[in-house]
Amino acid sequence: MEAGKPSTKSAFASAPASGFGVYIHWPFCESKCPYCDFNSHVRHKPVGQSTYRAAFAREIAWTAARTQDETVTSIFFGGGTPSLMEPATVASIIDDIARHWSLDPHVEITLEANPSSVEAERFAGYASAGVNRVSLGIQALNDPDLKALGRRHSVAEARAAIDIAARQFDRVSTDLIYARSGQSVDAWRSELSEALKLPVGHMSLYQLTIEAGTPFHALHQAGKLSVPGEGLAADLFTLTQDMCADAGLPNYEISNHARPGEECRHNLVYWRYAPYAGIGPGAHGRLDLNGVRTATEAERHPEAWLDRVSKQGNGLIDSTPLDQGQMADELLLMGARLVEGVDLDWLKSLTGHTLNTSAITPLVTDGHIVLDGTTLTITSQGQKILNELVVRLSSALSPYSASDSNGIMTRPPG
Repeated sequence: MEAGKPSTKSAFASAPASGFGVYIHWPFCESKCPYCDFNSHVRHKPVGQSTYRAAFAREIAWTAARTQDETVTSIFFGGGTPSLMEPATVASIIDDIARHWSLDPHVEITLEANPSSVEAERFAGYASAGVNRVSLGIQALNDPDLKALGRRHSVAEARAAIDIAARQFDRVSTDLIYARSGQSVDAWRSELSEALKLPVGHMSLYQLTIEAGTPFHALHQAGKLSVPGEGLAADLFTLTQDMCADAGLPNYEISNHARPGEECRHNLVYWRYAPYAGIGPGAHGRLDLNGVRTATEAERHPEAWLDRVSKQGNGLIDSTPLDQGQMADELLLMGARLVEGVDLDWLKSLTGHTLNTSAITPLVTDGHIVLDGTTLTITSQGQKILNELVVRLSSALSPYSASDSNGIMTRPPG
């Protein structure tokens, strides 16, 4: 590891409550999973990694020039399948970020990996590059269901990948999908029990969602793929929350569970509505530019993104300043997912909007939300209908007089 590189030892407890994140999107996969609607692409010839390294470097430099006062608290390599990146590519990108921005002493650097692409030597290379957290896309601990999900690994390979990761990194996370076709409460209880024995400090547990445009969507529309009904899905959700809490991994976000200190700092940047840069094909960002929160979006197609970067120094197809109403909606949408809730003073300071408390009194009475001073939280009961609650909360937003404002706050409290 070069001088100045972050340590692989994490220190979440001493880190700031929010921060500035950098998301790096690696858009390539070995194959496309039938449930996935992410911006991922399969290439049957080797990807020119040196070409992409150069393009990432240009876009990082261009973005950093517009956000020079930021200190990076988290870097997240997502995809796609970032574990198909050469360690030299990862190291080069981290070096470029460190060259153009300041790095927090406890910067969290996460890399997503598929078990089928995990190799001990490659993981050692990622650790040397500065990666200090790995997120493994296990998705199931059941070989028939892995096959049905289009995954290329077996349960044995998944367990081996976790063992390799645990030897290289202090912080390891796993992803699992539940509420799968034909899955019963007892089957998920057994599978989750096995998952909770794994040497990981963080688990992302998502209910299967049928996304438009995917093969699963076509099968579902044709009546060839079933998913649990609302009642069974709610039972599976409750079981998940209870079992994880009992095992010492309570949820800190509706679908994410962690031992104390193992929360994902990068995702907290999103959920606490702090700014972040999106780098790479299809990446989205939220940047504070000239005091205005700005939404950015890059070209999705990898080769078209390369062309844009070569011509203009960045791959953006959109950069739109958000008005305060849009910010209020986004802040509520993200913050409502957190167990810690939404600070309404922060909402008011950043967006110029307040919640009409009389309009949401029925939600309090029904036990779906709790108002404690200036903090709004969604209860476990409310989490089951989160999308509906966010719509109702958004409709209760209203602007307050500009004369009441003491200025725009650009960072969450804490």
